[in-house]
Amino acid sequence: MRFKPPPEMPYTRPTTDLAKEGLFNIIQHQLNIEELKTLDLFGGTGSITYELASRGARDLTVVEKDTAMYNFIRKTADSLKIPNLKLIRSDVFQFLQDCKDSYDFIFAGPPYALKNIDDLPRLVEQKQLLNVGGWFVLEHTPRNNYETWSMFAAMRNYGTTVFSFFVRRAEEGSQ
Repeated sequence: MRFKPPPEMPYTRPTTDLAKEGLFNIIQHQLNIEELKTLDLFGGTGSITYELASRGARDLTVVEKDTAMYNFIRKTADSLKIPNLKLIRSDVFQFLQDCKDSYDFIFAGPPYALKNIDDLPRLVEQKQLLNVGGWFVLEHTPRNNYETWSMFAAMRNYGTTVFSFFVRRAEEGSQ
């Protein structure tokens, strides 16, 4: 199913179908999606969360700051009858600073021009937002490289879209 944001929201950059298919091929073979507590940062059109919901994720949280996109996600989620969705209108960095929950899967698809993109994996780790064994997936351009970062596990390149995977291992939870 395709979701097109209203024309007054031309600045959205949904994850490409090819990249999303590649991402979910990896996820479905490594994680039990039905048991995941998920967090989608920079929700945008909500397509990552809808995909997680369609695969049975039990707990879905989306953070989106833009009012028009927030309303789009709410309307689409209602039409898809996704009962286990928590939609939060907030700046992602403020949300991360204040967050007291932890998650099994966090996805961040920030605007590619975001200047402080490197703060995202730092905050996820510092705030211990991942449960042990949890994954954080950061979507970015090829100009960013996280291979030497703590918790870095893998990277997949889909042209202009790159996913870096970070995993919280047991020893990182005891710091």
